[in-house]
Amino acid sequence: MLPRSNLTRLDQIVYACTVSESVNVYEAKTHLSQLLDRAAAGEEIIIARAGRPIARLVALAEPSVRRVPGGWRGKVRMAADFDELPDEIGAAFRGERR
Repeated sequence: MLPRSNLTRLDQIVYACTVSESVNVYEAKTHLSQLLDRAAAGEEIIIARAGRPIARLVALAEPSVRRVPGGWRGKVRMAADFDELPDEIGAAFRGERR
């Protein structure tokens, strides 16, 4: 019989990304401060319980810049007939053939 470590379980989750390290819950609790520093530096850390991944520790993305209304004012022009729908397009939406 083959050693268990050489077998592949069909219900196993496969991660496509490169993971630098996987730690168990006990290690994560014990070394949380160091793990947070590593995550803030860009490293991804998987936290596992009984060998099964349950959480991913990553740095938060920087908040996006809040949009200021009116930033495109004077830069965009709408055609005068913008709201008019051509008859053939309206018929297509209704499922009619013309």
